[in-house]
Amino acid sequence: MKKIISILILIVTGFSTINAQNTAKFEFKSELIDYGDIEKGSDGIKVFHFKNIGSEPLIIENVYSSCGCTVPTWTKAAIAAGKSGEIQVKYDTNRVGPIRRTITIYSNADEPTKAVKIKGRVLDPDEKS
Repeated sequence: MKKIISILILIVTGFSTINAQNTAKFEFKSELIDYGDIEKGSDGIKVFHFKNIGSEPLIIENVYSSCGCTVPTWTKAAIAAGKSGEIQVKYDTNRVGPIRRTITIYSNADEPTKAVKIKGRVLDPDEKS
């Protein structure tokens, strides 16, 4: 009986390891985009570039921002293993002050919920330096 249980445990562990290896996986060039100091009303578009370093196609199900002031768009088609994709974020630069936002990515990757961040500061044109 102990042999049967031991064999079953090894088989289940083996399948778990195989399934863990056959998955999609993000590799971002950077998980933080720093806008730096930007002028009010300037272009607020930045792009997160990534590559699928997994063995299965990467499918991004949804992308959310922590604030309505940041609108994400992303590669909708499945990203094959070894191929690249992007997530574009557009920050509303008419909002003066610091930028600290989190963009959450939901996908079929080995890490199904992934957070990336943007930061920076929109300068008030009425303030004198």
